[in-house]
Amino acid sequence: MEEFHKVRRLPPYVFEQVNRLKAAARAGGADIIDLGMGNPDLPTPKSIVDKLCEVVQDPRTHRYSSSKGIPGLRKAQANYYARRFGVKLNPDTQIVATLGSKEGFANMAQAITAPGDVILCPNPTYPIHAFGFLMAGGVIRSIPVEPNDAFFAPLERAVRHSIPKPLALIVNYPSNPTAHVATLDFYKDVVAFAKKHEIIILSDLAYAEIYFDDVPPPSVLEVPGAIDVTVEFTSMSKTFSMPGWRMGFAVGNERLISALTRVKSYLDYGAFTPIQVAAATALNGDGSDIAEVRDIYKKRRDIMVDAFGKAGFDVPPPAATMFAWAPIPEKFRHLGSLEFSKLLVEKADVAVAPGIGFGEYGDEYVRLALVENEHRIRQAARSIKKFLSTADDTLHNVVTLKSAG
Repeated sequence: MEEFHKVRRLPPYVFEQVNRLKAAARAGGADIIDLGMGNPDLPTPKSIVDKLCEVVQDPRTHRYSSSKGIPGLRKAQANYYARRFGVKLNPDTQIVATLGSKEGFANMAQAITAPGDVILCPNPTYPIHAFGFLMAGGVIRSIPVEPNDAFFAPLERAVRHSIPKPLALIVNYPSNPTAHVATLDFYKDVVAFAKKHEIIILSDLAYAEIYFDDVPPPSVLEVPGAIDVTVEFTSMSKTFSMPGWRMGFAVGNERLISALTRVKSYLDYGAFTPIQVAAATALNGDGSDIAEVRDIYKKRRDIMVDAFGKAGFDVPPPAATMFAWAPIPEKFRHLGSLEFSKLLVEKADVAVAPGIGFGEYGDEYVRLALVENEHRIRQAARSIKKFLSTADDTLHNVVTLKSAG
């Protein structure tokens, strides 16, 4: 039977191939160290859980909630932006709560995209950035990820040669998967470009609080006038170890927030009210929970970089996010990221995310998530060292199998 039109536009989900191998290995008794999905293993802070438990006792909170977010939650997000970025937002017109940043991106795509609209999207990038717009009938034009001077020439080419002219530009810093961090000066150039060409900026700031240098990553909304053309998405999943709670925000330009709010009003009634109240408690906290999470990820990062490096797998230290973006060891690079990821599951009992899953320009890399404890990261390094020491035999067997096939 033929696939439905929108489903046809989506490529095979490459992560699923690694997940199947992982599940089969575990079913066979293997102890798989999973560095693949960015699924935080840390518990949600107790104060947030306690607030949820308190509020859920009130049966009035079990009724339908507010799709755009309860007023106290939107006010808490406005206060967070004022404290952290010095950005003033109107909680009633410039903030909407979302079911995580992923849902926010997907519904923004539904709200603003007409069939054939061109979207400038980083490659590699988090999949929803591209596929939210593909499902909405848009067309993706790939642009570089690294926030440097070379970023803008491809953008200018895209404006000159795209018909119709691009509708929106997606930026994602700190970046998933590459962990690049942008500066405020870079954002000033992005805003100037967008205003010059009348293009919308959609900024994914999900990893704003997971950084390891002294200077915290900025928001594009810190640029004067950016709010004229920008909506920014944040998430509580990583910052407060709340991935399953599905709580995020879109903030910024009133017209765009209004469009997103209207679409959402037809599709959902918002997160469960006790979750929204607990999320407001988290945002109004003193920041100590965030600092603790950041410290844990930094220790894990340092151990991974050191232990994997000694094992023969060089991992560049990320400046932010809960991910490392690592080039595939040279001997295996010709296999591509999916085949290399499969080998790691089969031969080293380690799962990683193949770079090809984030776009064609990611195929020489794998993404490593800092979601296992320090002991398990060292264990993964030992397994990888053993695997790499038999590289020649492994590659010979792979070539032999392919020839036989």
